[in-house]
Amino acid sequence: MKFKSYILFVFLMALAQSCNEDKLNPINPNELSTETFYKTGPQYVAAVNAAYAALQANDLYNREYFFAHDLLSDDVASGGAQLEAHRARVLNHVFDASNSLMLANWRGWYRVIQRANLVIENVDQPQEDISENLRDRVLGEAYFLRGLAYFELSTLWGGVPLMTVSATGPDGLPRASQEASYQQVVDDLSAAIGLLPPKSTYSGADVGRASIGAAQALLAKLHLFRGDFSEAKPLLQAVIDSDEYRLVDRYLDNFEEENENNAESLWEVQFSEDFGTDGGWNADGNSIAEVTFRGQEYGPTAWRNIIPNASLVSAFEKVANGAEKDDPRYGYTLYSLGDTFNNGESVLSVDNVQGNASVPSWRKYQMIYKREAENTQSGINFRVIRYADILLMMAEVENETNGPAAALPYINQVRARADVDMPPYPTAQYPAGTQEEMRLAIQHERRVELAGEQIRNRDIRRWRRMGYLENEPIPSYQERYDLLPIPLSEIDNNNALTNQDQNPGF
Repeated sequence: MKFKSYILFVFLMALAQSCNEDKLNPINPNELSTETFYKTGPQYVAAVNAAYAALQANDLYNREYFFAHDLLSDDVASGGAQLEAHRARVLNHVFDASNSLMLANWRGWYRVIQRANLVIENVDQPQEDISENLRDRVLGEAYFLRGLAYFELSTLWGGVPLMTVSATGPDGLPRASQEASYQQVVDDLSAAIGLLPPKSTYSGADVGRASIGAAQALLAKLHLFRGDFSEAKPLLQAVIDSDEYRLVDRYLDNFEEENENNAESLWEVQFSEDFGTDGGWNADGNSIAEVTFRGQEYGPTAWRNIIPNASLVSAFEKVANGAEKDDPRYGYTLYSLGDTFNNGESVLSVDNVQGNASVPSWRKYQMIYKREAENTQSGINFRVIRYADILLMMAEVENETNGPAAALPYINQVRARADVDMPPYPTAQYPAGTQEEMRLAIQHERRVELAGEQIRNRDIRRWRRMGYLENEPIPSYQERYDLLPIPLSEIDNNNALTNQDQNPGF
């Protein structure tokens, strides 16, 4: 679903007018407002499209989302002095509540919530050109997007202000408890599950919209994060039993432009160069922002702000280190000197790699696989949830509830992908005969399979809380970073919050 921006402009005009009480009372039927806009099915669809567009903004998946999750994990290291100071502080775990990267993600998610709320509270208005199926689907999409936003906020910041109706004035909202914030995710995603269709029902411009499988997977992720394996299992089983998804044979099909929304993908944030690129630097999704900076930021021949952490580089199984086979996912995930790019026409060398060329670079999501240079105009979709993650989550659930033997079929499916074909567990390096051994095998498999996909940060956080980590993977980690600091500007501007609402240590 590649969103054309003229629909978004119309909707945002409606929002601007809706905030002017003098113009709403009395209602001018010739002027757009929340009362006059939501009259038809296409207008209602445009409203939820605006919520999707907020994901494409600079605050989130265009740029700041992947920075926040990667810098908080042990997947990455600094590419050099070009990494901006506020990002380096996050990487080194010396940031505070004034950090602009934290603020960008917080602000981006509340923008998604505001736009989703407008869809939810105006569900009964459209009377023309709308079927009940369409009404339910759009409402389900809005619940999914709001649930996604609260999933991100609650798992990283803890209890947060819960905005379940659109903002109409300057008054803020108090901070809810951690449990209430988790429950909001459960409520929203459960509502979405009851309304959304299967992925296979979408076609044409609708490909890429949220589906029941995406909602089930995201809710399972929340339960897994909380260590509630029994609640996660039926949701994961429903995704597996749906026959909507499978592992694709070629691993890199998950990170290149030609194979987007494939059978392995449960849900992606859509990007495209087809509709212009002038809005790439936008912060709030109000202009054309259907391109992403991912390739430019991480690319070996571009800015290369972020490079793979040495611990990730060494995590891939190699014959030299005692493995039966070199893991091919090393080369699918990382570029090294001598690798070709630009459809095989160019070679990575010390002359064209930014910074220390002896250190590998990211290959996932890079456009240079088919062109000479990277730039800020990548159209590669952001894969948020894919089926390999579902199988590895199910392996973890089975290991914790039924033991390692029950986990083996799921984890070994991932290793058996046609162009990966790694030896099944147990192996000499990962015996996987006990629950503890299987935990280590799952942790290893999740790291090498999902590297650079903004999953490792949350994995580390939940395993740390459950006591499942053998060693602390982030040397500079401090206990206060278990929860992120509520942005200082939020406390300053939200009249329902005080400094007492800040997370411990900040």
